[in-house]
This record gives sequence, C-alpha cells and structure tokens, in this order.
Amino acid sequence: MNIPNEIKTIIEKLEKKGYEAHVVGGSVRDFLLGKIPKDWDITTNAKPEEIQKIFPESFYNNKFGTVTVINNNTLDDNLKNIEITTYRIDVGYSDNRHPDEIKFTPNLKEDLKRRDFTINAMALKMTHKSYAIIDLFESQKDLEKKIIKAVGNPDKRFREDALRMLRAIRFSCQLNFEINKNTFNSIEKNHNLLKYVSKERIRDEFEKIILSNQAYEGIELLRKSKLLKYILPELEDGIGVDQNRHHTYTIYEHLILSLQHCPSQKLEVRLASLLHDIAKPQTKAGTGPDSTFYNHDYVGAKFTKKILTRLKFSNKVIEKVELLVKNHMFYYNVDEVSEAGIRRLIKRTGKENLKDLMDLRIADRLGSGVPKAKPYKLRHLEYLIEKVSKDPISAKMLKINGQDIMKILNAKPGPKIGAILKVLLSEVIENPKRNTKNHLEKRVQELNKLSAEEIKKSEKVIEEKKEEEDLKDKKKFWVK
Repeated sequence: MNIPNEIKTIIEKLEKKGYEAHVVGGSVRDFLLGKIPKDWDITTNAKPEEIQKIFPESFYNNKFGTVTVINNNTLDDNLKNIEITTYRIDVGYSDNRHPDEIKFTPNLKEDLKRRDFTINAMALKMTHKSYAIIDLFESQKDLEKKIIKAVGNPDKRFREDALRMLRAIRFSCQLNFEINKNTFNSIEKNHNLLKYVSKERIRDEFEKIILSNQAYEGIELLRKSKLLKYILPELEDGIGVDQNRHHTYTIYEHLILSLQHCPSQKLEVRLASLLHDIAKPQTKAGTGPDSTFYNHDYVGAKFTKKILTRLKFSNKVIEKVELLVKNHMFYYNVDEVSEAGIRRLIKRTGKENLKDLMDLRIADRLGSGVPKAKPYKLRHLEYLIEKVSKDPISAKMLKINGQDIMKILNAKPGPKIGAILKVLLSEVIENPKRNTKNHLEKRVQELNKLSAEEIKKSEKVIEEKKEEEDLKDKKKFWVK
C-alpha cells in the first residue's frame, strides 16, 4: 500500500519547519493489515498554533490539541479533513471517560503510552523512499497474533476511559481478533464503569458490533464480560429459558443465532433479528414442549421501542425495527392464505419493508436450527407478493378520491367522507376488481344513505374480520 500524497505533503511541510511528524494510531494498524484507513491521523511535536501557521486552511476548536487541516483538492472524502494532534499526556480521569487536563509533551513515547490498545499505539515515520514503524509495545507481534491487548496496565486504561471496554469487544468483532486474557479479565472486573458512559457512545459501539461479521461472538463477549446488562438487560432475561417443541434453542440462544444468520447488512434488520422474540420470557405460558408465547410480537414491539429509545437510536430506526418486530409472525401457507390476506400484509407493513421482513424471517428460521433459509412456502409468498403488488392497498390507489366523493354527494369535507373512503378501501383490498370508478361511485351513493356512525361501524366490522383472520393465521403458525 502507498501512503496518500495528501498525507505525505502534510508530514513533509511539518518536517521542513523542523518538527517531527508521524502517521499514528488506527491508521497505522489498518495500513499494516493492508486495509485502506478510513481516517489518516497525524501526530507531531508542533503546538496547535504552530500547526495553523503552516496550514492556514485549518480549524482548531477543541481542548485536545487537534488541528483539522481542510483539503479541498481531493476526491477522497477520507482525505478532505485530516487531523493533526500534538503529542500529549492526559492528566486525571475523574469521570472515567475524559481527561481532566491535557499537557503537551515533546516526547512521542509519552503520547503513545496513553493510547488504548497496543495495535493502536504504533507510529509510522516516513523516510525518503520508504517508511519505518515505531513500535514500543510489541504491537506488531500482537497484530500478527491477532490479539487485542491494552497498553500497559489494563485496569488503568479502562478507569481512564470506560468506553475502551466496549471498543475492545468491537475491535475483536471487526478484526476477528482475540482479546488478551488479562485485558478481558480487566473488562469483567471493571464492567460497572460502563455506567459512566453516555448512551449515545454505547449505541455507536453496539451498532458496530452487531453490524460486524462476528456479531454472535460480540454479544457473547458482552455477556461474559458483564457489559450486556448495561446495554441490553432484556436479552439476558432469555438465558436458560426453554421454548417449545418447535425450538431447539433457549430464547437467548435463538436470538443471538438469528443475528448471526441475518442475511441483511441493514442496521434495522439486524436489530430486529436480535430483538424479535425479546418479549418471549414475559409472555410465556405453560412449560415444556406445549408452552406458548401469545402476543409476544406485539409486546416485543413495545419492548423494542423502549430499548432503542433508551439507547438513543433515531426515530426512523426505532419505527422501522418496531414495525419488523411487530409483524415478524406473519403466517403464510400455500392454499391457506388468500390474496386479500397478502394485500393486507402489504398494507400493514408497507411494500418497501417486505424484503426486510423476509430477511428477518430467514434469520428467525436459521436461528431456530432449520436447514433451509427459504423454503418453497416463502418463495411462493414472494411470487404472490409480486403478483398482487400493483393491486390497490391504499386510498391513493382507489379510482376515486375524497374530492370525487364530495362532488358526487355535493358535500363539504368532513368525517363522513373519510369514513366512506376507508370502507371503499377495505372492500377493494378484499376484491381489487371492485376498484372501478363506476362501482365505487355506486357504493358511495349506497354508503351515503348511512349515517357517519353507521359507516364507521361498517368499517370497524371489516377491520375486526381482518384482525380475526390474522389472529387465526398466527395461531396456525404457533401450533405448526
């Protein structure tokens, strides 16, 4: 791999002014692993004000000695803002998260000593035609052995910044490295310090863990280190809780296996894979092979909203995961579910969410130990979804709208107009052939003979009938 010219230029300019300058941290680690670093970080003995004199196109508005050099002459987004940090020593960590004070130092070794893990504590020095690695902690050996190990005393490192405990597990998952025994024992020993870390920072690390290829191992490391109870205690409620004859694994095992087998890289689908049965311990009735978990999907959706809100996920993510969890029990069996039922499923979940719902079902199936990810039933369901996908499932797809109804009835806007539209849509979902202007106009005249309350009651009867059919479908699923 080559060091980008933008990085070389910055280092050369600093050295021409008589300062030391090195590539440092995670960018050196990734460079040695043959990966393109997402961020190229530079460290130097130049003070922030001295750096800014050399690079006028820069800004410095933090207490950590980091100057950001703006580089608009590149198409690479990772090189448009390059951070240069002065060698520093961190003094005191009264909140177990941030240094109380930083002091600049002329000594690179002192700067490297304060870093979290050995694989992140290397510096790269450019020479005329090559480069040299400054390795003070046998970092390259740990990189070769694929080991995550704290720099120096792990207890001290984690008391300085409790987030480092989560970062150790995240690096282990992303890099497929093993955590050094002393380092992991220290995480377990200091697990209670995680309570001092903000939910936003915990969320960021947790996201990276479940999006990694080692998500299963990551959740297990969180459990074994006792960090999980500060992130997702609800998941621990399923440990050792058996299900029924349809499930080989306990609830906890099933959920983390579902996450492991999730075919999607979307955050929302992976969260739903981990959380879809989160309410099973609370909804379990009976024991042994005949136990049931009625309404665990609806209760689970409520749990999901509470959990993700607590972890400060965005409303967009929360709403999507909540929808997937609520609808993950959709039932389908050839010749048992009508096309109208498929249209109701599309209306309930949204066509744009169906692929994600399918991926959740695949994760659920594989996490239950079944051999086939997508059996004939699911493939046939996909066929039917495509077949009915152009059928009307929303008021916008009806051949008449509210304006048309008001014109037909010579009426003003009001609740009766909306009630008529709902009835028309429900009837058309049951039979899309009814979606003709002629038929709908006749139905408007017929419905107009009823009061607004009677129309609402009619629409309610249709909805109750659909809910009853959906419930029957769920019961079929539960007992099969």
